[in-house]
Amino acid sequence: MADVTPINRLLVANRGEIARRIMRTAHDMGISSVAVYAEGDAREPFVREADLAIALKGSSARETYLDLQAILEAARRSGADAVHPGYGFLSENAAFASEVVSAGLTWVGPSSEAIAAMGDKIAAKKLMREAGVPTLESVELTGQQNILVLARELGYPLLVKAAAGGGGKGMRVVESEDALELAIEGAEREATAAFGDGRLFLEPWVHPVRHVEVQILGDMHGNLVHVFERECSIQRRHQKIIEECPSPVVDDDIRRALGEAALAAGRTIGYHSAGTVEFLFSGDRFWFLEVNTRLQVEHPVTEMVTGIDLVREQLRIAEGLPLGFGQDDLAIRGHAIEARVYAEDAARDFLPAAGEVAGWRPAEASGVRFDSGVETGSRVGIEFDPMIAKVIAHAPTRREAANKLARSLEGTEIHGLENNRDFLVSVLRSAEFLAGDTTTDFLDRVAVSPRREMSRDALHGLLIACAVAAAHSNRASARVLKNLPRGWRNSPMPPMRMNFEVEGEVRLVAYRQSRDTSFDVEIDGESYRAVAYANHAGALDLEINGQRGTWKVIRHADIWFVQGRGGALRAKEMPRFPETGEQVSSGAARAPMPGKVLDIRVGVGDRVKGGDLLLTLEAMKMEHQITAPVDGRIAELPVQPGEQVDNGTVLVIVEA
Repeated sequence: MADVTPINRLLVANRGEIARRIMRTAHDMGISSVAVYAEGDAREPFVREADLAIALKGSSARETYLDLQAILEAARRSGADAVHPGYGFLSENAAFASEVVSAGLTWVGPSSEAIAAMGDKIAAKKLMREAGVPTLESVELTGQQNILVLARELGYPLLVKAAAGGGGKGMRVVESEDALELAIEGAEREATAAFGDGRLFLEPWVHPVRHVEVQILGDMHGNLVHVFERECSIQRRHQKIIEECPSPVVDDDIRRALGEAALAAGRTIGYHSAGTVEFLFSGDRFWFLEVNTRLQVEHPVTEMVTGIDLVREQLRIAEGLPLGFGQDDLAIRGHAIEARVYAEDAARDFLPAAGEVAGWRPAEASGVRFDSGVETGSRVGIEFDPMIAKVIAHAPTRREAANKLARSLEGTEIHGLENNRDFLVSVLRSAEFLAGDTTTDFLDRVAVSPRREMSRDALHGLLIACAVAAAHSNRASARVLKNLPRGWRNSPMPPMRMNFEVEGEVRLVAYRQSRDTSFDVEIDGESYRAVAYANHAGALDLEINGQRGTWKVIRHADIWFVQGRGGALRAKEMPRFPETGEQVSSGAARAPMPGKVLDIRVGVGDRVKGGDLLLTLEAMKMEHQITAPVDGRIAELPVQPGEQVDNGTVLVIVEA
């Protein structure tokens, strides 16, 4: 075809799991790949897997992945002839798309005009209303109006949203008038930091409701299809964590109506490439939310049920090729569910976590796909989103897909930093989720355990595995008498003792090793007989009181990470002698994660009540409010706005 421009070398203007995923398809198509990377990403897998990698000078998003001139220069230096933006960062930046094309490169995405039309969510709603797509009423905040009056007219609860937003950034639910001002301030700061655009608008907060979106694909020859719907209603902080295709409540008639509305939206802006039209859905009614003019995080569930590689289609469309199928060629086969594994503490309001991935090993199962950005030794920093991986399961039925996904998550080794794996399993195994009762208020009304409940025997089994692994390690590293049989003694000896701190509680494990491979172990007054059959690469084949299984054990200094039957554990091996350390007041408010101090609301000498806002910390593109732990007076304020702090840093001391 005369208008076809083959892509030979593709620069992926992104990082982590989406960069790896795009490069995987590019390589399958015989296309060379180029990665760009921030300083903190230099050792990450997506950099190594690219055919060529270009360093971007800087560590923050603004200095690197949001610097369009730096990325264009990297494309020039690498000889790339095309750019794929992935999602987030510059993927919905119309100016970037335009500059890529002006530089003579192929842009893998929709036209800059389509991006601009949908990038401003206020203008997008107006355009969709004119196209006959159902929309909710909304009001832009321009600084010229009386915001309180506008909010009263819309009615509470309402939603403050970023005009250029996405991914839950710059979004706040406001229940009453007295919370409006603080919500607007926080949303504006967050939107400016994430998108470089602090404009906001208000719209009604509809609940309970479902979040349903429709995947569309269009070429540059006028062909446009929808690739069915996804439901993404399980959310925390307005960010999706579990997505599925198809929706459990969408029947054929509603699917047809949603598809027609999505196609109407796409035709209105002359859409080509992959895109997503998002809707709020309740009963049999739906309202336009936004168009994401890019690949979605949750695109794998659509791929799993249709067999279509959406990245491949994006690349073919960008080359100028027509779609190879029509609407009637598409069908849903089975059910797919995706869970996003994040470095965060679900028990502490999903606070992001940072640190080294001490161990990462996906479970092996047919019909399960892992899109991860990490491997053992990777670091999850504070500069970027803390997603570790996406795990996607496909099965003939929804219940099978949910159970398969839960089992795969349980069998996946994730060690070294807090993560939401157990929480995701709890959601997937809940009666409400399995029944399809998945509105956006799911986490507000369903009691979901943030951590896996562990039996006494399961806990003891994990600690026994640590002790047996320690015995093997000690023997392997012995410098003298290495030729003596294991467990040999020339006189009766007291048992070996190891103290482990587990979730603030110290457990004593006492064991004696026999001359064979067996151990007599005592924990909390319970006696166990353990037999070790093999210990290879951290996988311990162990029988405990006649029950045999495999335990995965990793040791980092004095920290033990172990996973086996019944759960996973992080245990700190305590020193034989107590250590002295600095004592800090119980009224100390500490940083719950590394971050930057944005805004301080108190001064030394101020009186506060427990729960009062003290300061705001920014970490991983989100704001986190630090509140007073007790009633009292501000005695010390050792930090300043703009200061970078580590996890556990004392931010404020309140003297009761």
